[in-house]
Amino acid sequence: MLQSPRYWVIMNVKSLGYRTDLIFLAFDGEIIDRGPYLVLRTPTNPTFYWGNFLFFSQPPREGDCSKWLDLFALEIGVPPQAEHQVFGWDTVDGEEGVIQPFLDAGFRRNHSVVLTCSEPRRPARPAAPVSIRALKTEAEWEQVIEVQVASRDLEHEESSYREFRKRQMIRYREMIDSALGDWYGAFAGQQLVADLGLFHDQGVGRYQSVGTHPDFRRRGIASALIVAAGRQAKAAYDLHTLVIVAKEATNAARLYESLGFQPTEKQTGLERWPGMDLDWSDGSG
Repeated sequence: MLQSPRYWVIMNVKSLGYRTDLIFLAFDGEIIDRGPYLVLRTPTNPTFYWGNFLFFSQPPREGDCSKWLDLFALEIGVPPQAEHQVFGWDTVDGEEGVIQPFLDAGFRRNHSVVLTCSEPRRPARPAAPVSIRALKTEAEWEQVIEVQVASRDLEHEESSYREFRKRQMIRYREMIDSALGDWYGAFAGQQLVADLGLFHDQGVGRYQSVGTHPDFRRRGIASALIVAAGRQAKAAYDLHTLVIVAKEATNAARLYESLGFQPTEKQTGLERWPGMDLDWSDGSG
């Protein structure tokens, strides 16, 4: 469980999307309360852009662009230590504030929808025959990186993404060893064809990194995995709310709604880094 004083800092965050993001930073990252903003760092993975950012209590106001950039340089770093700048703020309705100066400076909006349910419902279309279970063996874990890399957006450069994903999976396995969640896989025989994580705190579960191997897409496997993992985690950890996050108006968001997840909040932020088309936000979930 999260410990004080971090726990109280996190629970004071209104946004359920960002608050469940902080489950992971509370485990092995740094959360520093500066009053008007939080400093969030993941020392073990500096290339995890949304794991190394500033989180403000309110959207940007007139004159904040230069102020926030200076604060980012002070708290997170400048090149080559940090090649990115990422900002979030604590609203639940998608309020943007004064973001045009950031857009003029090359930033991009990050709009996500936070979806919740108490228990996902079974998909209308039955999946191809697969078995779904929490990963246990080393052989199963070895397949996760390959599926995650294969299922990445092809705009991601493979070798850099592979290194990023390896670091993330180390974190997730350590969290599992601490009884904070599980990693679930859909298997065709012994082959892992889809996977995701589901981690929890205080009765709330948060999905991570839903991925399906390209050779096994459009067979209902991801839907079946999301439902089975949600039900297994709910029973194992006595969860009352499941949370999943997706970019707005995407196929992923529509899929989650078809499984009983309801849009609850809008999550907003700003991001800028070299090769902006590469989105290392750690995937849907």
